[in-house]
Amino acid sequence: MTTYITTPIYYVNAQPHLGHAYTTIVADTYSRFKRLSDDNVRFQTGTDEHGDKIVQAAEVENIEPKEYVDRISGMFRKTWPLLQVEPDNFIRTTDYDHVAVVRGILQKVYESGDIYFDEYTGLYCRGCERYLTEKELVDGNCPDHQVPPKEIAEQNYFFRMSRYQQQLIDHIKENPEFITPERYRNEVLSFLSEPLEDLCISRPKTRLTWGIELPFDDKYVTYVWFDALINYLTGLGYPDGEKFKEFWSVAEHVIAKDILKPHAIYWPTMLMAMGVPLYEKLHVHGYWNVDDTKMSKSIGNVVRPGDLVEEYGIDALRYFVLREMSFGLDSSFGSEAIIARQNADLANDLGNLFSRSTAMVYKYRDGLVPQFLGVADEDSAFVASVQSMLVDYQQYMEQFRFHLALKAVWELVSVANKYIVSNAPWVLAKEPDSAKRLDSVLFNLLECLRILALVLQPVMPGAAAKMIEGLGLTAGDERVTSLKKGRVWGQLSAGSALKKIETLFPRLEMEKKPPQPQKKQSGKKKVAESSEDLIDFEAFQKLDLRVAEVVAATAIKKSKKLLKLTVHAPEERTVVAGIAEFYTPEELVGRQVLIVANLKPAKLMGVHSQGMVLVAKTTVDGKERMVLTTVDEGVVPGSTIA
Repeated sequence: MTTYITTPIYYVNAQPHLGHAYTTIVADTYSRFKRLSDDNVRFQTGTDEHGDKIVQAAEVENIEPKEYVDRISGMFRKTWPLLQVEPDNFIRTTDYDHVAVVRGILQKVYESGDIYFDEYTGLYCRGCERYLTEKELVDGNCPDHQVPPKEIAEQNYFFRMSRYQQQLIDHIKENPEFITPERYRNEVLSFLSEPLEDLCISRPKTRLTWGIELPFDDKYVTYVWFDALINYLTGLGYPDGEKFKEFWSVAEHVIAKDILKPHAIYWPTMLMAMGVPLYEKLHVHGYWNVDDTKMSKSIGNVVRPGDLVEEYGIDALRYFVLREMSFGLDSSFGSEAIIARQNADLANDLGNLFSRSTAMVYKYRDGLVPQFLGVADEDSAFVASVQSMLVDYQQYMEQFRFHLALKAVWELVSVANKYIVSNAPWVLAKEPDSAKRLDSVLFNLLECLRILALVLQPVMPGAAAKMIEGLGLTAGDERVTSLKKGRVWGQLSAGSALKKIETLFPRLEMEKKPPQPQKKQSGKKKVAESSEDLIDFEAFQKLDLRVAEVVAATAIKKSKKLLKLTVHAPEERTVVAGIAEFYTPEELVGRQVLIVANLKPAKLMGVHSQGMVLVAKTTVDGKERMVLTTVDEGVVPGSTIA
């Protein structure tokens, strides 16, 4: 079998966040699962680097777009090893090969008559970088960016997308698993029940130059989606590459629901016009909310993958996002939830099972695997539970129902912990006539751990590797690298030695917010009593006020009031803020704040501070508190306050 799994190529107008991390962890998990299933696998991700928003972001930083995209693309590339994500290919839309393929496809579709020149007046959303229809608007605004689109009239090139509408409808209906879960298939069919408009696929250079130039008109560049979607072909060496011939027919795309329309409508109709077979499946997931609020730069609750790994560990993070989200639905991320999963599921259940089982082998059999004596009648139900888990696990992983696959695994963990209690090895060890029975119980527990390590490799490769090492096995052993070969019961070698390892899953403690002392209110308000209390505009202009994004936050030892913030504004700098009584560090990461950037550096509690965070002082329930000031919508870090 052959598998080709892709993530979207991520738009580099923003740094990697939890949403990017989830999509990529899903694709990585699926690719690892398919390798366990002995498939020939290719996994691709990358970055999308052309368009209006890239130019805008580069202008804010006063650098060229190429310099900007190189830096942000590098951030994505550096993030994946932190998440134990291992793609086979990382593609960029600024790559020479990709540019050449896009131009070749444009020329081909143009010559076939499916691209034409026309004048168009439409509602353009700069955030979406596309024209919106009236029915897409909500109260006159773009539903994603909450701002009204701007009416633009200009001449452009259009792709005859409408020509392929019925062909696409027929394909979706004839292939029920083309778009999954089903709710998104129905959403696309509902959209296609109305006449499909042709797609504007160019931008005049008078408005945008940062893009791939049209091969048939050098006054225009390519619309970003017609450029970006083609990456799935470029990464395989389209049109003549061996990898294209080998992998394209089984292509599966993983996306978030916000880019459903381009992937479910633009992309298949483009492929039809090119004469290329359609991809096999489109897997669509929901949004991650943070503490039940949609993650958004505008409200400052964007979560960074590197910070999550540092705070919770990679095993807990990968397990949590796959276990918590029902693929296709929205889910909520919060510190309490991930710590609860770490402590209950990982430390108490799986970690405890591993440590108890191996400790008894060390205590009663000197750390050596006992002899396998066959499956006794009293153990048949336990072994059947393992085999039943394997069936459910494989079925759910194939269906992208990762939360159910992990639920099945943890049901087995629970059965195994109960197996220890019901068989009481510590009692058997005291009875000379029970030596063989003790061998069977211990062997069955170790064999169960081997199979748990096998199935957990796609989800938690780091923890699974430790389990494999603790069982005295090697990483390349087919008993822990192949679902087909590894599922057979009784494969551990009698007399082989276990190896002591560090604790698999250390418990995490929830950091409590420090108490907020009550302060007496004088009831007096300071007002400008004379012109001497006012400053002139020239004095105000001397302040360098900027939007800054908090990328890290830590408490300062021996201080109850101060926090050390690392911010991008757009350069990275350290700012010490006296807000520890009102905000915990984890509440601040990802938020956008306002800073005074041109204060003289100061040393506070041994930390050099390069600015000041602006806050509003207010009173809540009789207590004075400080509230961070921010901006109404997410903007590029470093934007100035006028």
